Amino acid sequence: MTELPERRLMLVHAHPDDESINNGATMARYAAEGAHVTLVTCTLGERGEVIPPELRHLSGAALGGHRGELREAMTALGVTDFRLLGGAGRYCDSGMMGLPDNDDPGCFWQADVDRAAGLLAEVILEVRPQVLVTYDDDGGYGHPDHIQAHRVAMRAVELAAEGGWDVPKVYWNRVPRSVAEEAFARLERDLPDLPFDKSASVRDVPGVVDDQRVTTAVDGTAYAGAKAAAMRAHATQITVAGQPYFVLSNELAQPLFTTEYYELVRGERPAGREDDLFAGLGGPGAGEAS
Repeated sequence: MTELPERRLMLVHAHPDDESINNGATMARYAAEGAHVTLVTCTLGERGEVIPPELRHLSGAALGGHRGELREAMTALGVTDFRLLGGAGRYCDSGMMGLPDNDDPGCFWQADVDRAAGLLAEVILEVRPQVLVTYDDDGGYGHPDHIQAHRVAMRAVELAAEGGWDVPKVYWNRVPRSVAEEAFARLERDLPDLPFDKSASVRDVPGVVDDQRVTTAVDGTAYAGAKAAAMRAHATQITVAGQPYFVLSNELAQPLFTTEYYELVRGERPAGREDDLFAGLGGPGAGEAS
């Protein structure tokens, strides 16, 4: 068997750009520290809303092809192992909840969960991550592909355990409510001349929960530049004007977090707040089914 790095982290995301927004600093930090970081993206984001006027002609498959932006983003983060679930084009973007796009038989929302989870379980059994990160059961903010990514990831963990690898720790992406509130107050105070709409609030940030639910804070301050660069690489979807904030197609300015937060949902819950996703784990064999 090929010798594995001591620490192995897997992240499961719905579309290109989700990983950089939610976990860019975390990914850059652990990659720089020598951990094996694997990203599995479930769709190409073919129904994303394009920001730059010169690229707004892109849609559907053409946009999906252009969103090879992911490769540039991974270069910025130092991540070399990134994959599309089932291969490019296996599942397409489902669009926002309630739209006719949700009924497309080829979209991820319509995917058979066990079949998609089986594909992801194959990757888990290959990589044998000690830590897996994904969304909560609402997908962070109710997007069908995020909800489906949650379902597929959690089911894949079960299937992988049956196949011989029991992922020791599973986390959901979170933001403590107090951190989000302070960040918006700072944005309003320090950046009065933003050329974007500043009416966004805590309710616009995916994964915000009461502080006590957050079990883990990963300080990625040293990798703020890498995260910002990765987000800029997703130029069809994100505008980053300096490190403090970013804007999506809705033109609502949001804080760019460089400490990233998580809730441990599988594994022994810590007494206090962790500062390391790998806290409490053993070496490369941790998770091997007996």
